[in-house]
Amino acid sequence: MAALWGGRFEKDMDEIVKQFNASIGFDKRMYNNDIDGSIAHVTMLADQGIVTQEEKEQIVSGLEKIRERIYNGEVVFTVEDEDIHMGIESRLIDEIGEVGKKLHTARSRNDQCQVDARLWLREEIGEIIDELIYMEKVILQKADKYADSITVGFTHLQHAQPITLGFVFMAYFQMFRRDIDRLMDTRDRMNLCPLGACALAGTTLPTDRQKTAALLGFDAPTENAMDSVSDRDYMLEFLSDAAISMMHISRWAEEFAWWNSQEFSFIAIDDSFCTGSSIMPQKKNPDMAELLRGKSGRVYGDLMQLLTVMKGTPLAYNKDFQEDKEGLFDAVDTWKAGVQIFAKMLEKTEFRTDQIDKQMGKGFLNATDIAEHLAMEGIPFREAHNIVGHMVKVCETRGCDFDDLTDAELAQIDARVSKASLGDISIKACVYARTSFGGTAPSEVRRQIKVGSDWLTGLPEQE
Repeated sequence: MAALWGGRFEKDMDEIVKQFNASIGFDKRMYNNDIDGSIAHVTMLADQGIVTQEEKEQIVSGLEKIRERIYNGEVVFTVEDEDIHMGIESRLIDEIGEVGKKLHTARSRNDQCQVDARLWLREEIGEIIDELIYMEKVILQKADKYADSITVGFTHLQHAQPITLGFVFMAYFQMFRRDIDRLMDTRDRMNLCPLGACALAGTTLPTDRQKTAALLGFDAPTENAMDSVSDRDYMLEFLSDAAISMMHISRWAEEFAWWNSQEFSFIAIDDSFCTGSSIMPQKKNPDMAELLRGKSGRVYGDLMQLLTVMKGTPLAYNKDFQEDKEGLFDAVDTWKAGVQIFAKMLEKTEFRTDQIDKQMGKGFLNATDIAEHLAMEGIPFREAHNIVGHMVKVCETRGCDFDDLTDAELAQIDARVSKASLGDISIKACVYARTSFGGTAPSEVRRQIKVGSDWLTGLPEQE
């Protein structure tokens, strides 16, 4: 099959070059978007009198027949098609004859591939937002269930302060909320139509790019034709969004892996999200958590790959840009699957509060609360910090906890301190007292849950 662009060539492409040059193997997944773009384009051409209404109707009818055949699996694309744009156009010409050759008037593959990618990514962003919203709903349900359950808060992987499990869930809620916000911002910024920019400089024909943009649901046409065909910022922004969100998933997956260990036993992951060992019969491995942790690396790679492609490309279009799709497709598929799997795993994971309770007496979790209590009694915080540090040292020497210190021992540390002056320093009292805005007290966690729920309710429906 002769290439549709081959008029000035005397030789066909070498077979290995055809293989290397073709993108049909991966960009065929945009066939719907390509056809939608072509229908909008020919509609505009007819409205402008560049093609007749009859020609437009023939082209639209032919495109819809091709769409149906592709959907039904009746079309087999090969490297001879080169890319999805040529694959559909050549079949259109076969279907309706010479009229099909008019479709490519006032456009180039340079702007065509960009409108396809924007249409495709816009749909995928909506689906990913839906998946993230579902995960946020699961998080809110879990946060409410465990709003009163006390656990160990860590810094440097050391016991730090007592917190509630609901508080942990709401921390991750905020991460994924930012992911949703970023995606919405990205979608708003990318919702401009490059179709009609042509190769790089626009066209001499009397086109109406505002009309095409409106037909395809874009806010407006892109402003500069040269930028339109060479811009991949929206892909990079999406890939950055994906990398950040996968990092959030990876962080929680990391915690799942060690919460699941025998040393912690904080959680019971459902069997359907674990695997066994081929040699050790007793094993129940948190493989999904580990895979999700590992998958973040490939999404980082997708971002770095496109950044590297773009960094040395002069204006306007360059063939390097063909390398934009595979990483984009991979990131979409990986991120979407990652959110789906993590949300379902989270939904079916229960926290073993009996095991967590065993850890609450370790690490002097209420030390900061005692220092703050002493500060409220009028002792400067730096002095209070020093006093509690000495109390920890005595407890470590004696092998006891704060409650076991005598008035004599406390007086020896600082004459201003006694068992009576310390008040209620139980773990529960410490947690329930942390009512500062954004704190871990159950009452404050429930406020955060309400705010999060209201925010989710106010989100627009995804198209």
